[in-house]
Amino acid sequence: MNRNVKAITNYFIKRPRNIFLLDSLGAMLTAFFLLVVLRSFSKHIGIPKTTLTYLSIVAACFCFYSAACFLFLKKNWARFIRLIGMANLLYCMVTLGLLMHYAALLTTMGLAYFLGEIIIIGSIVYIELKVATASK
Repeated sequence: MNRNVKAITNYFIKRPRNIFLLDSLGAMLTAFFLLVVLRSFSKHIGIPKTTLTYLSIVAACFCFYSAACFLFLKKNWARFIRLIGMANLLYCMVTLGLLMHYAALLTTMGLAYFLGEIIIIGSIVYIELKVATASK
């Protein structure tokens, strides 16, 4: 697996603009799942609909930020990549805090979804920060 992570990181180091496309598409997928899918099954997830809505709004904002960076940035990628990487890291920490807050209500399906999301976003954060460091 380590070789795969290095290959992915090297790909984005050579094409730093594309990390914004990956991030934007991932954030769009997260916002969709939170707003449309998980809200419909909130009783089976264990997190209230309002909390899922707020998380989806944050994901949508990340989607727009990354899309704007992908479309309009021409250089000086590092600062903007680091910013979205840190924002994604904060999102993971907030999500983890919400999992602890709603632990009594959380179902196995909800826990699995959010832990999976944290792992995926955490992996992207790792790559984003590596790319930002290499792009300086």
